[in-house]
Amino acid sequence: MTREIIVCHSQEEIFTKSADIFTTLASESIAARGQFTIALSGGSTPKGMYNLLASDSYRDKIDWNKVHLFWGDERSVAPDHDQSNYRMANEAMVSKIAIPAENVHRMHAESADIESAAKDYENVLKQVFSLADGEQPRFDLILLGMGDDGHTASLFPGTKALAEKERTVVVNWVEKFNTNRMTFTAPAINNARNIVFMAAGANKVQPLKEVLVGERNPELYPSQLVQPTDGKLIWLVDNAATGGEKY
Repeated sequence: MTREIIVCHSQEEIFTKSADIFTTLASESIAARGQFTIALSGGSTPKGMYNLLASDSYRDKIDWNKVHLFWGDERSVAPDHDQSNYRMANEAMVSKIAIPAENVHRMHAESADIESAAKDYENVLKQVFSLADGEQPRFDLILLGMGDDGHTASLFPGTKALAEKERTVVVNWVEKFNTNRMTFTAPAINNARNIVFMAAGANKVQPLKEVLVGERNPELYPSQLVQPTDGKLIWLVDNAATGGEKY
């Protein structure tokens, strides 16, 4: 694993740097493998990047016909719900770009049988990535955010999914919200070629320090689980999130 920490002056600089990384990796992946596979994240910082990617400055830099969009996690709400990660990404970017509908793979976490929906999502991944049983997908890019409790995707402190070693997509009960979430597992995330973590704001100072330089305790800080097996990990953080620490 290679890890790079890029400290930005502002959240807006994170938007720009992440959009630049996205477009560069898209071009490289399409040239090398004929497609670009990415798992999107919820959160306000990724939303800023999505808005940029859909803008005139970036939109035409990417061959969207060869892009496959997935989601790293989803709340158990309808796709038009204001808490839906899909809705946020769709409104900010997906609805504004020329991407084939069949290349947009949302999680159906609103399903009454969310366990079956998680297995269905694994099957979609198997088809798109041509996976054998037991193989994890090799995403070109996975985007992640970090909560002020140290969670990422829907891998929350003390939850069952933290211990998953085999599955790609699981249902995770999150007690603090009294609800199920659908989420990628740590093994799925760590098989990516590139992972970009975004963290902005003063409320991230303590968890960021614990995740980057603290003692290993992923039960308390699940973001520590993100350690690519054969890939690159980039942290994009703003000055507020570092609290003046030099990483």
